[in-house]
Amino acid sequence: MLWVLFLLVAWGAAVVSCARLCLVSARAGLLSGTSEASGDAALDHGTGRELTLYETAFLAGGPHRVVDLTLVAMHLRRRLLLAHTGWATVVDPEGRDEMERTVIRAIGPQGQSPIPPVRSAAAAAEAVRALADRLVAAGLALPGGAGGEIAAAVRAVRGAALLVAAMGAVTVLMPGQEHGSGGPVMSLLVRFGLPFALTVGCLAIARMEIHPYDSWASPAGWRLLASNGAPGAGAEGEVLAALAVDGVGAVDDPALRGALRGGPPR
Repeated sequence: MLWVLFLLVAWGAAVVSCARLCLVSARAGLLSGTSEASGDAALDHGTGRELTLYETAFLAGGPHRVVDLTLVAMHLRRRLLLAHTGWATVVDPEGRDEMERTVIRAIGPQGQSPIPPVRSAAAAAEAVRALADRLVAAGLALPGGAGGEIAAAVRAVRGAALLVAAMGAVTVLMPGQEHGSGGPVMSLLVRFGLPFALTVGCLAIARMEIHPYDSWASPAGWRLLASNGAPGAGAEGEVLAALAVDGVGAVDDPALRGALRGGPPR
């Protein structure tokens, strides 16, 4: 009967999507059984020191957050001009650290460039990759791309849950189908309840174990972020700390927010 095909499709989607999420999470070391020891080691490694602003920005928002932090820091210190039109202009060509020198190189020899290509080029540069490698080696960050893979796997499980529910509803509503002595509602619960419970249970475990799904930080990295906070002193330090943790939306100046987003505020 046709409902058997629907049931097979529902089970296949549920099993494949949940298995994918488990494999991706285990490979990234996010499941409690695989990450407890590394997480404790990472926290021990971080004990007695504070995260730098660059480290905080990477763990909270990834490579592009690091570049945004560098751009704003240079702008506030008058070494770079971020125009509300979305262009960056070099004022002081001597960067104070490797991140600043990376941004200056990304702007190019003309000393002026739109901000979006600067952000993309600097985020892929060696200085940012080296920062990421150090955090991954310390157990505080996920390997490159793991957060995106996990988010995609979670979306697949959600889609499978919706598919199972839809297949069950179609089975009940389809005329001429045999639903057994318990009636159509009982048939839906019995035949499609298990794969639906599998997907929902998998999503619940993922929510507890590995949320946020598109994170750059490992669970140990998030705990260290929460315990250390973002370093910052004075008005400038508070602006940079807020940007490192919360991103461009934390910048109070609308013109500066518009510049970072590639154009004038609307």
